[in-house]
Amino acid sequence: MFIDRAKIYVKAGDGGNGCIAFRREKFVPKGGPAGGDGGKGGDVIIEADENLDTLLDFHYKRHYYAERGEHGKGKNQKGKDGKDLVIKVPVGTLIFDVETGELLADLVSHGQRVVVAKGGKGGRGNAHFATSTRQTPYFAEKGEKGEERWLYLELKLLADVGLLGLPNAGKSTLLSRISNATPEIAPYPFTTKTPNLGVVEREDITFTVADIPGLIEGAHENKGMGDEFLRHIERTLVLVFVLDAADMVNPPQRAYEILKKELYLYSPKLLEKPRIIAINKIDLPEAQERIPEIEEWLKNEGVPYVFISAKEGINIDKLLELMEKYVKEKKESIPVVEIEKEIEELKQENKKQEIPEIIKEGDLWILKDKKTESLANKLDLYNPQAFSYFLNYAKRRGIIKLINRAKIKDDEEIKIGNYVFKYNSKNNSLELIE
Repeated sequence: MFIDRAKIYVKAGDGGNGCIAFRREKFVPKGGPAGGDGGKGGDVIIEADENLDTLLDFHYKRHYYAERGEHGKGKNQKGKDGKDLVIKVPVGTLIFDVETGELLADLVSHGQRVVVAKGGKGGRGNAHFATSTRQTPYFAEKGEKGEERWLYLELKLLADVGLLGLPNAGKSTLLSRISNATPEIAPYPFTTKTPNLGVVEREDITFTVADIPGLIEGAHENKGMGDEFLRHIERTLVLVFVLDAADMVNPPQRAYEILKKELYLYSPKLLEKPRIIAINKIDLPEAQERIPEIEEWLKNEGVPYVFISAKEGINIDKLLELMEKYVKEKKESIPVVEIEKEIEELKQENKKQEIPEIIKEGDLWILKDKKTESLANKLDLYNPQAFSYFLNYAKRRGIIKLINRAKIKDDEEIKIGNYVFKYNSKNNSLELIE
């Protein structure tokens, strides 16, 4: 069964908690804090695998969880990191965030990977918080929660050449003739119910060809097989229109206009791709009578064409030469992505996001600063030592100055992470609301 859409839930592993422990060994006076760090939670990774060709597995299993990190232990022992979870999908899979609609990745090559959910960092053990004035810290950090999200997966076949035609035009026969594909072939319409992919090997180049299930007039309105598979030609470099010279109901001239109209109504950009017209079934007597008329029409269209018989192998080499020519030209014209420029832009964007800000929503002020929010969530702020540590960090981070600039009053509440505070202007400090 060919399945090209799926929706899944992924959850990265939580980080392990830091440990609160002290050395209690014979002959080791004043051992001090020795709590180890928690392990990092496992990431959820999606990887493209050329050995897969459908998203069927995701219709049976929809929820995926990575391993959590182990908690820290005494004697400064770090908890074990959680194992990453690798989910394999076919090459050509697009990954979207369901909530935002954002395209997270387009996996176009074998082995390409993307982290779709990051594991939480492990919490620091109490050994990290010892200072000359705080020699026995009775607090440690909790591990961060792993990211979780719903993903929408959509498979678009990666093919250099797309074969288009009305039902029973001979696309499957042509694909089996020029490639290693073995599609179902039968003398009735809609034999091809799913896209087929074949590899064509030439002396100078190897390219892929996709046979898209037959379209009919009104496919954009979901007639026949609808536009279910049109998305699979969006990535193709060249379109080959396979037209049946012996069709009396839809002769090549009419069939070509039907196909162009359906492509345009689905996406006008599809008609910007290079086109080749293959007039098929010229071995049949009724087709041979019409060749002069069809050729006259083709000359006026100004599109490269070739008369073929996929069944008998007539002029197949000429068609392959045209395919090879246009695939080479198109591949050479694909622009090189300026990776370094993109990375620098991403760095600048990240720097902007690191600047703390405080906004008001209703009666509540909310601090927007990932670092401060993360630290608050990791600590048990009802522990006096942990609260004192957090307050000092907030002052060093400039959070108190930010609150002053916002002119927040003493009776107004401020949310930082999972905690709510009130500002004390006399002490220039924060007070945790119980």
